[in-house]
Amino acid sequence: MPGVTSPNPNDPRVIRTRRLILDAFVDQLNKKDFYTITINDITQKATINRATFYAHFQDKYALLETLLSDAFLEYVIKRIDAEARLSEEIIQKLILSLCDYHDSSNQCVHKYNSVAPILEEHIKNQLEQFILQLITREANNTDQRTLELAATILSWSIYGVTFRWNVEGKKESPTDLAERAVPLIFNGVVLSLVSQIS
Repeated sequence: MPGVTSPNPNDPRVIRTRRLILDAFVDQLNKKDFYTITINDITQKATINRATFYAHFQDKYALLETLLSDAFLEYVIKRIDAEARLSEEIIQKLILSLCDYHDSSNQCVHKYNSVAPILEEHIKNQLEQFILQLITREANNTDQRTLELAATILSWSIYGVTFRWNVEGKKESPTDLAERAVPLIFNGVVLSLVSQIS
């Protein structure tokens, strides 16, 4: 719409309003299934009007993505040094962080499994970009398509292992899961990539 601008994300009023919307949404997620929550539920709880909501978020799907993406960044990327090199230890930290992420999301979102497919692609993409940064730093002379393929395989493997752990009832500790999965992931993908680089 001409003449309409997006809110300035650094404006304290915008930050406060976003926080109100997110808090209201979390409150609703703790009480209701995501699919039954309406924009009206959120705006009433946040004490804002619909126009204010839509100035910040396109719809409740964008709001859900923002909420859980922020949590993902907190659980994964903030725990691992962005300058680190890809190693067994880093893969283990990624697995542990994603287990924490799934666990937290289960507690935050009523019927988390019903919304997990909506978020899966976005989370895998974020994880893939993070891993791509790690491996590109080490192998900047390697074909970009090979690096991207390795990042895709790693991210989907790590996400898949932790997602299955979550939906199957967390039958082992995150540490035990990581100890079993890391050698398979590291030896299968990372060492293969290293041999191509050498």
